[in-house]
Amino acid sequence: MGDSAHPARAVVLTPFGPLTLIERQGLLVAVTWRDDPGESSTLLDEAVAQVRAYFDRRLARFDLPLDWGEGLNAAVRRAMAAIPMGETRTYGQIAKAVGAPAQAVGQACGANPLPILIPCHRVTGTDWFGGFSAPGGVETKAALLRHEGALLL
Repeated sequence: MGDSAHPARAVVLTPFGPLTLIERQGLLVAVTWRDDPGESSTLLDEAVAQVRAYFDRRLARFDLPLDWGEGLNAAVRRAMAAIPMGETRTYGQIAKAVGAPAQAVGQACGANPLPILIPCHRVTGTDWFGGFSAPGGVETKAALLRHEGALLL
């Protein structure tokens, strides 16, 4: 298990390239879009298995201990995690649910340290796609939504 000074890390290969899952003190704290292996853990082994199952279409919702953050970021992350696979919500819908301006929700989405596990890709603008942190940006966001059946183009 990772500690504060030396977080545990595991890499999982996905259709979008390698993802590094990072654990500190029994919580997943980050997902990065690169290959950065390190010492693994039981939690990371389970997280890798769940990410693989997600990409194999055998898992619709992750069941892992996550660091949700605090304040508005935590509220937005929990609202994103509640969006069912195959569905999307707008920044405005999330804003209404958490009682914050849509712009603040967009900033919280952009600050999500756990993409895919906390599905910020499921949040879009009313008449635009919104951004995405992955290599490939909105193209990767669209590909994830197609994978989930939320985008049929």
